[in-house]
Amino acid sequence: MLRILTVFLIPAAFAAEPDGATLYKAHCAACHDNPAESHAPAPAALRLMTPDNILRALESGTMKEQGATLAPAERRTIAEFLGKASGLTAAQAGAGMCADPKARFTPDGPSWDGWGAGLANTRYEPESVARLSARDVPNLKLKWAFAFPNTFASNAQPVIVGGRIFVAGANRRVYALDAKTGCQYWSMETPAPVRTAITVTTVKGEVTRAVAFFGDRRATVYGVDASSGELLWKTHIDEHPHAAIVGAPAYFENRVYVPLVAAEEGPAMNPKYECCSARGGLIALDAATGKQIWKTYTISETPHPTTKNPVGAQMWGPSGASIWSAPTVDAEKHLIYAGTGDNFSSPPTNTSDAILAFDMNTGKIVWSTQLTAGDAFNMGCGQGPSRASCPEENGPDFDIGASPILVKLASGKRVLLVSQKSGIAHGLDPDNNGKILWQTRVGKGGTLGGIQWGSASDGKNMYVAVSDISFLQAVIGTGKPLVVDPKAGGGLFALDAATGKKMWSAPPPECGDRPHCSPAQSAAVTAIPGVVFSGSVDARIRAYSSKDGKVIWDFDTARDFQTVNGLTAKGGSMDGPGPAVVDGMVYVPSGYGSWGGLPGNVLLAFSVDGK
Repeated sequence: MLRILTVFLIPAAFAAEPDGATLYKAHCAACHDNPAESHAPAPAALRLMTPDNILRALESGTMKEQGATLAPAERRTIAEFLGKASGLTAAQAGAGMCADPKARFTPDGPSWDGWGAGLANTRYEPESVARLSARDVPNLKLKWAFAFPNTFASNAQPVIVGGRIFVAGANRRVYALDAKTGCQYWSMETPAPVRTAITVTTVKGEVTRAVAFFGDRRATVYGVDASSGELLWKTHIDEHPHAAIVGAPAYFENRVYVPLVAAEEGPAMNPKYECCSARGGLIALDAATGKQIWKTYTISETPHPTTKNPVGAQMWGPSGASIWSAPTVDAEKHLIYAGTGDNFSSPPTNTSDAILAFDMNTGKIVWSTQLTAGDAFNMGCGQGPSRASCPEENGPDFDIGASPILVKLASGKRVLLVSQKSGIAHGLDPDNNGKILWQTRVGKGGTLGGIQWGSASDGKNMYVAVSDISFLQAVIGTGKPLVVDPKAGGGLFALDAATGKKMWSAPPPECGDRPHCSPAQSAAVTAIPGVVFSGSVDARIRAYSSKDGKVIWDFDTARDFQTVNGLTAKGGSMDGPGPAVVDGMVYVPSGYGSWGGLPGNVLLAFSVDGK
């Protein structure tokens, strides 16, 4: 799932001392002047970052392998060459705090919890929770905005529980905000960036309390007091240096189920990297203590040396089959469902690009349904010398990056709805070992194509948005920016959940003369009765009628916003998370400065009454 990688794209036009420019050209330009293959943040995105954040990425974050080839002084020089010179003032850091930061919190009332608003990951809120009708939606107005300082993305799903928003910023901070006003109760800093949605629930132990669970990009899971932000426990779930957590943890019956990503696609661009030895997995932890109960890799075979690539680097396999998204809990059968990504190296396995069913008590894989066989791919499969580590299969890179959706039809039959980067939506039978019931193509598919981060379902229809983003310009080694195709990608579909039949389709957004515009609808979809919300790379959030697909509300986020925490924030492309709708309000994260998208760093809150 390439678009999640955080790699820094360096603009050639930055003004800085010559030694910084020289170091960049010698150590960074070969990859970062080639954004089409690295899918890296656009040049404007880095202007929102501080040198300290860039330095941390080079020393211990997603760029640590590249940073390891540099001396400490060289890393600092490159960070200062690229980054913004100032951070927050003391006044800015304290702005927007709630009048009573220690106010009592209870996880009661309407909520959107975790990635998909519940154990089944439907991304659908009933009227009793949404408290917003199809008649209300055309009247939505901006109520407030919150800025995530010093970052170029707003890429984590907001969660609303007990009248509070729990959301991670790409700036290594996790926040608890007031859902009605946006004021801040608390925030905590994490050693690595957090992208997961947050799961909040009451946990019984020596002390019964509301706990927030999330994971970071170094494969560490956190249990935090949801009322105060106090760290209760943290558990490192995998020792591989490229292990990470991207999907939200799922909570059920005093256990936390955590998906594991093997993030080796990026390092494989280096021909000398020994690709690849990381595996995806699912880990069960005790919710009260963080202690591991069981751990199951998606690939049972331990990676071992295979061949050597053309430059003599040792290759390993099998690898990959990451779990990119939140697992889905089947309380009825006591199973956990998770989708996997491709393999990174040969040989391909039968559990990549598959839906796996785990026994929640033991972790045993009960059944597996593979949707694309023989898929091995990494970011070395582009152009140039980096191809040395590309496996012979060379794709097609058809990960399942979205959480499976478990629904019960009016007939009583259950269906598992699956979205895939192949551009195909699938219906599986969870009560017959994942038997394929139907398959419907909605997009072309590809490395950045097909269905990216998730669909929604009201139990009758499956609402599916298509990415299929494409590019007009990406010239290796020139430093020219990535230019998205304004006429490629996008589209929204309603499919019958029982049969996969297309009930209606909405055309892709039109970019017109808008610069740097793509109609791709890569972000996760959200639904309420009568309405489907879908954000686009063109930086607009739209509401569609679930009856016929007509647009009933459209808001352009590509502008500056004055925020409740005293900063000026930018809206931008939408990818990854989707809107959350709770108690008459719609919460929209905006900003995604990668692969040609518009950077941004804002969380927007809408209501009918507005400000």
